[in-house]
Amino acid sequence: MKRLFAALLLTALSPLTWALDSADQQRLTEIQTRWAHIQYNLPEEQRTKAFEQLAAQATAFTQARPQAAEAWIWSGIVSSSWAGAQGGLGALSKVKAAKVDLEKALALDPKALQGSAYTSLAALYDRVPGWPIGFGDADKADQLLKQALQLNPTGIDSLYFWGITCTGKNATAKPARPCKKPCWPLHGRAGKPPMPGGAKRSKACWPTSTKNSTDGSPRAPITDRG
Repeated sequence: MKRLFAALLLTALSPLTWALDSADQQRLTEIQTRWAHIQYNLPEEQRTKAFEQLAAQATAFTQARPQAAEAWIWSGIVSSSWAGAQGGLGALSKVKAAKVDLEKALALDPKALQGSAYTSLAALYDRVPGWPIGFGDADKADQLLKQALQLNPTGIDSLYFWGITCTGKNATAKPARPCKKPCWPLHGRAGKPPMPGGAKRSKACWPTSTKNSTDGSPRAPITDRG
Protein backbone atom coordinates (compact mmCIF):
# COMPACT_ATOMS: atom_id res chain seq x y z
CA MET A 1 0.00 0.00 0.00
CA LYS A 2 3.01 2.31 0.23
CA ARG A 3 2.57 3.43 -3.39
CA LEU A 4 -1.17 3.96 -3.32
CA PHE A 5 -1.22 7.58 -2.30
CA ALA A 6 1.45 9.36 -4.35
CA ALA A 7 -1.16 11.05 -6.50
CA LEU A 8 -3.23 12.62 -3.75
CA LEU A 9 -0.21 13.84 -1.77
CA LEU A 10 0.05 16.87 -4.07
CA THR A 11 -3.30 18.33 -3.26
CA ALA A 12 -3.75 21.83 -1.89
CA LEU A 13 -0.10 22.83 -1.93
CA SER A 14 -0.17 25.68 -4.45
CA PRO A 15 -1.05 29.29 -3.52
CA LEU A 16 -4.84 29.67 -3.32
CA THR A 17 -7.63 31.94 -2.23
CA TRP A 18 -8.15 31.27 1.47
CA ALA A 19 -11.40 31.18 3.45
CA LEU A 20 -9.51 31.19 6.76
CA ASP A 21 -8.35 34.05 8.94
CA SER A 22 -4.64 34.84 9.22
CA ALA A 23 -4.08 32.68 12.30
CA ASP A 24 -5.73 29.67 10.70
CA GLN A 25 -3.86 30.25 7.45
CA GLN A 26 -0.62 30.08 9.43
CA ARG A 27 -1.78 26.91 11.16
CA LEU A 28 -2.60 25.26 7.85
CA THR A 29 0.66 26.40 6.31
CA GLU A 30 2.56 24.77 9.17
CA ILE A 31 0.78 21.46 8.50
CA GLN A 32 1.52 21.71 4.77
CA THR A 33 5.17 22.59 5.35
CA ARG A 34 5.62 19.78 7.85
CA TRP A 35 3.93 17.33 5.48
CA ALA A 36 6.29 18.31 2.64
CA HIS A 37 9.31 17.86 4.89
CA ILE A 38 8.20 14.40 5.98
CA GLN A 39 7.26 13.28 2.49
CA TYR A 40 10.32 14.57 0.64
CA ASN A 41 13.12 14.76 3.18
CA LEU A 42 12.73 12.10 5.84
CA PRO A 43 13.93 8.53 5.27
CA GLU A 44 11.09 6.08 4.70
CA GLU A 45 11.60 4.35 8.02
CA GLN A 46 10.95 7.62 9.87
CA ARG A 47 7.83 8.68 8.01
CA THR A 48 5.24 6.53 9.78
CA LYS A 49 5.96 8.03 13.19
CA ALA A 50 6.27 11.54 11.79
CA PHE A 51 2.94 11.31 9.97
CA GLU A 52 1.33 9.92 13.12
CA GLN A 53 2.42 13.05 15.00
CA LEU A 54 1.29 15.31 12.18
CA ALA A 55 -2.08 13.54 12.07
CA ALA A 56 -2.64 14.51 15.69
CA GLN A 57 -1.87 18.13 14.77
CA ALA A 58 -4.25 18.01 11.80
CA THR A 59 -7.00 16.44 13.93
CA ALA A 60 -6.60 19.20 16.50
CA PHE A 61 -7.09 21.72 13.71
CA THR A 62 -10.39 20.13 12.67
CA GLN A 63 -11.54 20.15 16.26
CA ALA A 64 -10.69 23.83 16.61
CA ARG A 65 -12.22 24.76 13.24
CA PRO A 66 -14.90 22.13 12.53
CA GLN A 67 -16.54 24.31 9.87
CA ALA A 68 -13.33 24.85 7.88
CA ALA A 69 -13.25 22.54 4.86
CA GLU A 70 -9.53 23.27 4.44
CA ALA A 71 -8.79 21.72 7.82
CA TRP A 72 -10.69 18.54 6.92
CA ILE A 73 -8.97 18.30 3.54
CA TRP A 74 -5.55 18.36 5.12
CA SER A 75 -6.58 15.99 7.87
CA GLY A 76 -7.56 13.56 5.12
CA ILE A 77 -4.32 14.10 3.22
CA VAL A 78 -2.21 13.52 6.32
CA SER A 79 -4.16 10.39 7.31
CA SER A 80 -3.77 8.91 3.86
CA SER A 81 -0.08 9.77 3.86
CA TRP A 82 0.27 8.05 7.21
CA ALA A 83 -1.46 4.99 5.76
CA GLY A 84 0.84 5.05 2.75
CA ALA A 85 3.92 5.22 4.96
CA GLN A 86 2.70 2.37 7.16
CA GLY A 87 1.52 0.11 4.35
CA GLY A 88 -0.25 -3.23 4.65
CA LEU A 89 -3.80 -4.08 5.58
CA GLY A 90 -3.32 -2.41 8.95
CA ALA A 91 -3.34 0.93 7.16
CA LEU A 92 -6.89 0.52 5.87
CA SER A 93 -8.42 2.05 9.00
CA LYS A 94 -6.42 5.23 8.33
CA VAL A 95 -7.55 5.24 4.70
CA LYS A 96 -11.16 4.99 5.81
CA ALA A 97 -10.61 7.85 8.25
CA ALA A 98 -9.15 9.92 5.42
CA LYS A 99 -12.22 9.18 3.31
CA VAL A 100 -14.52 10.39 6.08
CA ASP A 101 -12.50 13.60 6.47
CA LEU A 102 -12.56 14.35 2.75
CA GLU A 103 -16.30 13.67 2.53
CA LYS A 104 -16.77 16.07 5.44
CA ALA A 105 -14.80 18.71 3.53
CA LEU A 106 -17.00 18.25 0.47
CA ALA A 107 -20.12 18.63 2.57
CA LEU A 108 -18.80 21.91 3.98
CA ASP A 109 -17.37 23.46 0.81
CA PRO A 110 -16.67 21.43 -2.35
CA LYS A 111 -14.74 24.37 -3.85
CA ALA A 112 -12.29 24.68 -0.95
CA LEU A 113 -8.65 24.63 -2.04
CA GLN A 114 -9.82 24.56 -5.66
CA GLY A 115 -11.67 21.28 -5.28
CA SER A 116 -8.78 19.40 -3.71
CA ALA A 117 -11.14 17.15 -1.77
CA TYR A 118 -12.47 15.75 -5.04
CA THR A 119 -8.96 14.99 -6.29
CA SER A 120 -7.90 13.39 -3.03
CA LEU A 121 -11.03 11.24 -2.82
CA ALA A 122 -10.58 10.21 -6.44
CA ALA A 123 -7.06 9.05 -5.63
CA LEU A 124 -8.33 7.01 -2.69
CA TYR A 125 -11.05 5.32 -4.71
CA ASP A 126 -8.60 4.63 -7.52
CA ARG A 127 -5.73 3.27 -5.43
CA VAL A 128 -7.36 1.53 -2.48
CA PRO A 129 -8.22 -2.16 -3.06
CA GLY A 130 -11.84 -2.87 -3.88
CA TRP A 131 -14.40 -5.03 -2.10
CA PRO A 132 -14.12 -7.11 0.05
CA ILE A 133 -10.84 -5.63 1.28
CA GLY A 134 -11.47 -1.93 0.80
CA PHE A 135 -13.76 0.59 -0.88
CA GLY A 136 -11.79 1.04 -4.10
CA ASP A 137 -13.95 1.81 -7.13
CA ALA A 138 -12.41 2.94 -10.43
CA ASP A 139 -15.67 4.32 -11.80
CA LYS A 140 -16.24 6.39 -8.66
CA ALA A 141 -12.67 7.66 -8.96
CA ASP A 142 -13.38 8.80 -12.52
CA GLN A 143 -16.55 10.57 -11.42
CA LEU A 144 -14.76 12.45 -8.64
CA LEU A 145 -11.82 13.36 -10.84
CA LYS A 146 -14.17 14.73 -13.47
CA GLN A 147 -15.67 17.00 -10.81
CA ALA A 148 -12.19 18.11 -9.77
CA LEU A 149 -11.30 18.95 -13.36
CA GLN A 150 -14.50 20.92 -13.82
CA LEU A 151 -13.62 23.08 -10.82
CA ASN A 152 -9.94 23.42 -11.67
CA PRO A 153 -9.28 22.32 -15.28
CA THR A 154 -5.64 23.49 -15.30
CA GLY A 155 -4.82 22.41 -11.75
CA ILE A 156 -1.50 20.67 -11.26
CA ASP A 157 -3.08 18.17 -8.84
CA SER A 158 -5.98 16.93 -10.94
CA LEU A 159 -3.89 16.80 -14.12
CA TYR A 160 -1.05 14.98 -12.38
CA PHE A 161 -3.45 12.42 -10.97
CA TRP A 162 -5.07 11.93 -14.35
CA GLY A 163 -1.60 11.32 -15.76
CA ILE A 164 -1.06 8.67 -13.10
CA THR A 165 -4.35 6.93 -13.81
CA CYS A 166 -3.88 6.90 -17.57
CA THR A 167 -0.34 5.54 -17.52
CA GLY A 168 -0.28 3.06 -14.65
CA LYS A 169 -2.37 0.24 -13.25
CA ASN A 170 -4.36 1.00 -10.14
CA ALA A 171 -5.24 -1.15 -7.17
CA THR A 172 -8.68 -2.02 -8.55
CA ALA A 173 -6.98 -3.76 -11.51
CA LYS A 174 -8.63 -1.66 -14.21
CA PRO A 175 -6.31 -1.42 -17.26
CA ALA A 176 -4.40 1.81 -17.73
CA ARG A 177 -6.01 4.45 -19.91
CA PRO A 178 -3.95 5.30 -23.03
CA CYS A 179 -3.06 8.98 -23.46
CA LYS A 180 -3.20 11.11 -26.55
CA LYS A 181 0.07 12.77 -25.59
CA PRO A 182 2.74 12.24 -22.95
CA CYS A 183 2.04 13.26 -19.38
CA TRP A 184 3.75 16.39 -18.17
CA PRO A 185 7.37 16.17 -16.96
CA LEU A 186 8.12 15.86 -13.26
CA HIS A 187 10.18 19.05 -12.92
CA GLY A 188 13.43 17.12 -13.17
CA ARG A 189 12.71 15.24 -9.94
CA ALA A 190 12.60 11.78 -11.42
CA GLY A 191 9.83 9.63 -10.04
CA LYS A 192 8.51 12.29 -7.64
CA PRO A 193 5.49 14.60 -7.77
CA PRO A 194 6.05 18.35 -8.19
CA MET A 195 7.12 20.25 -5.13
CA PRO A 196 5.02 23.00 -3.53
CA GLY A 197 5.30 26.23 -5.47
CA GLY A 198 6.00 24.49 -8.79
CA ALA A 199 4.28 25.14 -12.09
CA LYS A 200 0.54 25.65 -11.87
CA ARG A 201 -0.07 24.47 -15.42
CA SER A 202 0.84 21.31 -17.20
CA LYS A 203 0.00 19.47 -20.38
CA ALA A 204 -3.06 17.36 -19.82
CA CYS A 205 -2.79 13.62 -20.23
CA TRP A 206 -6.16 12.82 -21.71
CA PRO A 207 -7.34 9.26 -22.42
CA THR A 208 -8.38 8.20 -25.88
CA SER A 209 -11.54 6.21 -26.47
CA THR A 210 -10.57 2.61 -25.89
CA LYS A 211 -12.05 -0.69 -24.72
CA ASN A 212 -11.03 -0.61 -21.11
CA SER A 213 -14.28 -0.03 -19.26
CA THR A 214 -15.77 -2.60 -16.95
CA ASP A 215 -18.38 -3.64 -19.54
CA GLY A 216 -15.97 -3.73 -22.49
CA SER A 217 -17.44 -0.65 -24.18
CA PRO A 218 -15.21 2.17 -25.48
CA ARG A 219 -14.25 4.80 -22.93
CA ALA A 220 -14.54 8.43 -23.95
CA PRO A 221 -12.23 11.10 -22.52
CA ILE A 222 -13.20 11.93 -18.97
CA THR A 223 -14.38 15.43 -19.86
CA ASP A 224 -16.90 13.98 -22.31
CA ARG A 225 -18.46 11.39 -20.03
CA GLY A 226 -21.86 12.03 -18.53
